[in-house]
Amino acid sequence: MYVLDQPAPAPTPIPGVHHATWAGAREGLRSLSLWRQSIEPGGATPPHSHACDEIVLCLAGRGEVHIDGQVHRFGPNQTIVLPAGVPHQIFNTGDVPLESTAVFAATPVPVALPDGTALELPWRT
Repeated sequence: MYVLDQPAPAPTPIPGVHHATWAGAREGLRSLSLWRQSIEPGGATPPHSHACDEIVLCLAGRGEVHIDGQVHRFGPNQTIVLPAGVPHQIFNTGDVPLESTAVFAATPVPVALPDGTALELPWRT
């Protein structure tokens, strides 16, 4: 289990969001998760936060991350740094899929809506 195949992101119930968990608790990790996501043009994640640090690496496409009423634009070869507890939402603002890889300092990844209630993810974390 030290070398894993990396499946392509698959459609989820969140419109326009495709997801694959590449590594996490099921692979024996105790404090890290690795996700691969693709967001279709015009798509977005729901507004949310995590009780752990998150790093998002943009591989392709263009997007915005909305944090505290501010808009931060990003593109390929840029990294989004999201400390634990920071509410955020990621949007694809381009005309091609927004491709990213994210690393989390937890497994499973805790996700909360802006009001603090837990957001149950439609994929394994």
